Amino acid sequence: MKFSQIPSHDNVKRQLRDMVADRRIPHALLLHGPTGIGKFMLARTFAQYLHCQAPTADGEPCGRCPSCMQYESFNHVDSLYVFPVVKTEKLKAPVSDDYMGEFKEFVDSSPFMDFERWTGYFDKKNAQPVIYVSESEALEQRLAVTTTVSKYKTVLIWLPEKMNEQTANKLLKLIEEPFSDTVFILVSDNASAILPTIYSRCRPIEMKRLSDETVAEYLTARLAVDPQDAMSMAHIAAGDVNAALRVMDATSASRMFFDLFVRLMRLAYQRDVKGMKEWSSDVAALGREQSIKFYDYSRRLIRENFVYNFGIPDLLYLNRTEAQFSKNFARFISENNAERIIAEMDRAATDIAGNANGKIVNFDLAIKMIILIKNF
Repeated sequence: MKFSQIPSHDNVKRQLRDMVADRRIPHALLLHGPTGIGKFMLARTFAQYLHCQAPTADGEPCGRCPSCMQYESFNHVDSLYVFPVVKTEKLKAPVSDDYMGEFKEFVDSSPFMDFERWTGYFDKKNAQPVIYVSESEALEQRLAVTTTVSKYKTVLIWLPEKMNEQTANKLLKLIEEPFSDTVFILVSDNASAILPTIYSRCRPIEMKRLSDETVAEYLTARLAVDPQDAMSMAHIAAGDVNAALRVMDATSASRMFFDLFVRLMRLAYQRDVKGMKEWSSDVAALGREQSIKFYDYSRRLIRENFVYNFGIPDLLYLNRTEAQFSKNFARFISENNAERIIAEMDRAATDIAGNANGKIVNFDLAIKMIILIKNF
C-alpha cells in the first residue's frame, strides 16, 4: 500500500516521511486516535516504506521490490505483528502467530480495523481478545535474532491498550532497552489506557477523526454508494469508517424504522387512534433493543427535519428516501415542538430500557404526538 491510497492524514504522512528522510526514526512510535480512521493502514505503510528497496522520489514505497511484495502478503521476514487474541483449551499461552491466518483475512476485509469484527473470528464468542504475557516472551526471543534482509525489524502492535499488566511490564523492558535494529510501531484507539511508562517512551503522533466528506467519498469511490446516502451515513458515523459500514449493513433496519416513523406521523396527523394502537403493538413486537434503536433513529429524523427548515442543504444529512419525505413533513417541525417531541422520544426509550410495557409506552407517545405535531 502507498501513503496516497490512505484517506486524509496528510500532516501525519509528512511527519513519517520526514523521519525517514532525516534518519531520525524513533525506536518506538505511537499512532493514536479515534477508531476507524486508518491508523493501522498508515502504520503498515510506514513499515513498508522503511523496508522498501526502491522508494519513489515523492516518498512512497515502490510497490514492486521484493520487500514490498512480501508486505502485501504479510510475509516480510523482518516485520512482526502483535495483536489481541484469546485463550482456548488447546492454546493456553496464545501468541499472535497462532492466529496469523485469521488476522491476514481480517485486515484484508476490514482495513480500518473494526475490533468488533475481529472478535467474531474466535470460537469463544464471549471471550475478549487480550495481548497475553506469552506474547512478550515470544517477541523477546524473535527480536534477539538479527535482521535478515533489512536494516530494521519492525514490530507493529495493534491495540497495546489490550495488554494485561504483566504483558505491558515485560514489553516495557524491550522498549526501554531496545535492540538497535528494532522499531516498534504501536497503534492505539485509546492511548490513555496504555501503561504510562510505555507511553512515555514512545514518540506519540495523534491522528484526528476523518471529516464527513472524507468518509462519504470513501463510501462512494470504493463501494459505489449514492453520494447523498454516503453523506448521511458519514454524518451518523462521526468520522469512523467502520461505523459508516455498519450503518450500511443496517440499511434494511433503517428502512423499517423509517416506515414506522412515517406511519406514526401520518396517524398523528389523521388522529387515527385505532391505527396508533396497532402501531404501538408493531413497535413493541420489535423487542426492547430494536425499539430503543427505533427511537434513536426517530430523534435523529426530527432533528434533521428541524434543520431542513433553515434551507441550508449543506447542514442536512438525509438519505434520498428521507429527503423526499422531509420536503412535505419538515414544516410540521419547528422551534415550538422539536424539543418537546425529542424529549418524549427520550422518555419512551428510557422507559422501554427500564422494562416498561412497550405497548403502553408506545401508545402513550403516539397519543402525545397528536398534540405535538399540530403545535407547529
